[in-house]
Amino acid sequence: MTQRRAFTAVLATETNTFSPIRIDIDAFEASLLARPGEHPGTPTLCSAVVTVGRQFAKDNDWQLVEGTSAWADPAGLVSRQCYELLRDEILGQLKKSGPFDVIVLGLHGAMVAAGYDDPEGDFLTRAREIVGSTVPIVATMDPHSHLTRNRITAADALIAFKEFPHTDFVERAEDAWHLAGETVAGRVRPVISVFDPKMIDVFPTSKEPMRGFVDDMIELERGTPNILSLSVIHGFMAGDVPEMGTKILAVTNDDHPLGERVARELGEKLYGLRGKVRSPELTPSEAFDKAVGSSGGPVTIADMWDNPGGGTAGDSTILLTEALKRQLTKTAFGSIWDPIAVKLCHAAGEGASLKLRFGAKSAPETGLPIDAEVVVIRNVKNATQVFGDSIVPIGDATWIKVSGIDVILNSTRAQCFDTSLFTNFGIDLADLKIVVVKSTNHFYRSFAEISQLILYCSAGRPYPNDPRKTPYKKAPSDIWPISDYALTLDEEAQETLKATGRSGGKS
Repeated sequence: MTQRRAFTAVLATETNTFSPIRIDIDAFEASLLARPGEHPGTPTLCSAVVTVGRQFAKDNDWQLVEGTSAWADPAGLVSRQCYELLRDEILGQLKKSGPFDVIVLGLHGAMVAAGYDDPEGDFLTRAREIVGSTVPIVATMDPHSHLTRNRITAADALIAFKEFPHTDFVERAEDAWHLAGETVAGRVRPVISVFDPKMIDVFPTSKEPMRGFVDDMIELERGTPNILSLSVIHGFMAGDVPEMGTKILAVTNDDHPLGERVARELGEKLYGLRGKVRSPELTPSEAFDKAVGSSGGPVTIADMWDNPGGGTAGDSTILLTEALKRQLTKTAFGSIWDPIAVKLCHAAGEGASLKLRFGAKSAPETGLPIDAEVVVIRNVKNATQVFGDSIVPIGDATWIKVSGIDVILNSTRAQCFDTSLFTNFGIDLADLKIVVVKSTNHFYRSFAEISQLILYCSAGRPYPNDPRKTPYKKAPSDIWPISDYALTLDEEAQETLKATGRSGGKS
């Protein structure tokens, strides 16, 4: 029997089109830029297809050809030159190393490059042109993505992470490789169906009602013959592109009517949850009042909209300013992005005391820079944190004390995923009353293990978190909550949806 040949590669970042921070090749090099065979043994959020693919190939006696793996932490637009360079590099590897029995790619799904509203659609379309119509293309995606027509047309199967926080990225890569194997063996023929519920929202799955929705979806996926994969594409409201919005994605075994029906049913159910799924958002004053008044500790406060995982800088000082004003102690912040401040602290050395200006340099509505006498407690070169099986770089970093408050400064933007962000510096979280993290929800699983109380704080507007106020130019205007029409789409309109079966897909 001829040995099966598979190709895998990664091209991924998340683009906040309103962010002033642009991405070039240096941003990929700071996060992950691994040429063929150079990918580490641990996965990143979007590159688990490589590490899982290695094991799959070993277990099944396949030949795996690895292309370039490129991941940049979320920010603003990717430069045209950078996108085209990485795209053409991977496509060149695909063309040169073929033919292949299957292609398995790691994407994010919310990349936007200068001149390209849909880079992943462009990338998949060009890959399809190279391999022809009969070679299966399977890709994993982040749910905070844009599910475009070009992607549906070019791919045989798209599989999104089910969880937010995305704790299942390795499992979804395993799903992708299993589906690839079944397809190559001729046991299944995947087809894609999509339903558009005409909405955009934030869907944390760590609590109800989304916890139950996802659990029911997983049970439906497992228990229904011919359903191969079900995904909620949450959408990414900070991406001003024509096909922004929430979608339901169903992959079936050559059963398009089933996929259409199930996707529509899930989409209608999700539409009924609109406006009910976001975590309650407190002001800075409300968050600290609750934290200080809590009898347990530490209390975790999420600076949820200054989240580098959503493309912001992660240098807002609004919450730190409030904490300093209240003269709080036993409080830690992780982390504030300021590469210059980190360099100054590393130059000063551990134990040094110096006057330092840090934070709030990237954009309006992020507070004012902090000017204070600080003590350098610890400097770390090439610091990291973990996120599941992934090791996340935060660059050279520094732990400082400012008026009794612990602050981590980092030089490579990254949200707080895990308590290891603090413990890797030697900070004992059990001794703290309050921990402030820059993350929307990815921190939740790790910090829920140490905090009885988790608070979500909306401070400033570094991230466009209200679609009703966001100055979109390209995004669809007929989706909830942007559209008044969609806001009235209740019982009567739902019956119309059921009758018309509004959906689309690749068959």
